[in-house]
Amino acid sequence: MSITVESASVARARRRKRTAITLLVVIGLLAAAFYYASSYWTRGPSRAGGGSACTVTADPSGPVYPTQVTVNVFNATSRTGLAASVGRLVSARGFVLGTVSNDPLRKSIPGTAEVRYGPAGERAAKLVQSLVPGATLLKDTRADASVDLVLGTAYKDLVTATGTASLPTAPPGC
Repeated sequence: MSITVESASVARARRRKRTAITLLVVIGLLAAAFYYASSYWTRGPSRAGGGSACTVTADPSGPVYPTQVTVNVFNATSRTGLAASVGRLVSARGFVLGTVSNDPLRKSIPGTAEVRYGPAGERAAKLVQSLVPGATLLKDTRADASVDLVLGTAYKDLVTATGTASLPTAPPGC
């Protein structure tokens, strides 16, 4: 068995080479992380349909379209995952999906659903109410036009897609 002894200068050279390679890898990983973070923050809200987003100013007296309504879906039942599954259905109907979570008010809702809205979201709330048979409207003091769909213990399903087929999902030209 032979033992090889390296000189101090050879060992230092290898250490410097190893350090340089390690620093290059760390710098590369940091650059990739910064690129990912900057693209995450600079990219606008993405839509499932892709393409350019259609921005239309809502006419205060005209129709409200699902693409103009942000719906927060909350679960007020003990059924796990209900808000998430209903949120996917609401999004599939063309609505903009906001927060999906358990009911922040921790309220017990014995009916099918409660639609909470502020003064700016009254027409949007009526559109969301048409999704759930027997849903009740509840006006609150929020400043924005978002609408909360809070699912109650009697909730079974959204109205069939054919029941809302007469509703256009986007303004003309979008």
